[in-house]
Amino acid sequence: MSALYGHDEAIAALVAAERSGRIHHAWLLAGPKGVGKARFADLAARYLLGRAADPSLAGFALPDEHRIAKLLAAGSHPDFARLERAWRDKTGDFAKNIAIDQVRGLQRLFATTPTYSDRRVVIVDAADDLEAPAANALLKNLEEPPAGTVFLLVAHAPARLLPTIRSRCRLLRFRPLEQGAMAAALADAMPDADAAERAAVAEAGEGAPGRALRFAGLDIAKLDAAMEAIAREGDPSNAKRAALAQSLALKAAQPRYEALLERLPSLIARIARGRQGQPLADALALWEKARTLAGSAVRLSLDPQATVFELAGLLAALAPR
Repeated sequence: MSALYGHDEAIAALVAAERSGRIHHAWLLAGPKGVGKARFADLAARYLLGRAADPSLAGFALPDEHRIAKLLAAGSHPDFARLERAWRDKTGDFAKNIAIDQVRGLQRLFATTPTYSDRRVVIVDAADDLEAPAANALLKNLEEPPAGTVFLLVAHAPARLLPTIRSRCRLLRFRPLEQGAMAAALADAMPDADAAERAAVAEAGEGAPGRALRFAGLDIAKLDAAMEAIAREGDPSNAKRAALAQSLALKAAQPRYEALLERLPSLIARIARGRQGQPLADALALWEKARTLAGSAVRLSLDPQATVFELAGLLAALAPR
């Protein structure tokens, strides 16, 4: 399993708690998407189950060749469970939420004695995805935790969780990575990419390696340059809007199209931060329109070419007149 970068404080907190012999039963891993919360949860599960089975182990990173690591990699460790949105083969997509039946299914784990030690680990990725009944069912487990069980709850927006869930968890905050940690993470994940490509996706990732990797191989610098040119120079003839929309219209361009949907509202927000008074109000109104349209485009299956043309028009409205 690849390394975790930039979260030494979180690692130290968990390791210290485990070595004290009084580890809290529930941990809330909170922070922006893509910064490494899920990777931390996976490594933490390996560490907690490995140490419980073999207290002589030193260090947070359990070796891949260790028997506990092999069981987890194969998905066959009997003392581990992961709750996440289920894959729906008929729709070719993930379910919208983590369902209550998935939470209730944990009782099968809790009904038996742990196999390899006295510890069990449950990862919820992400707790934000729990439907209301599932959140209430999980809360019952957090209120009366099964002996030896540690819950690791990944949360992108912890404020949306039930206050009673938050209050029963120890909070670990995960922040965007510093430049050095970001560069190391991308060098590890993109060993064959040149420095220019890694620099471009690092900038696009804004401190979140997971987000940055979604932009790998998409020539994100060229896409950003096209959007910035429209915002800077306008597009009175609509030629730039049309060219950008046409370049993203084909099915093969879907990843770049989705990258534009994510990055264009952020570009408007960045431009807005440099304005005051009425220009600021105008830019914020454009940002709200862009955010709404971009956020619904894939979900509503809107025509990509028409959507990009309309979004680029919002960019053009930012240009000085």
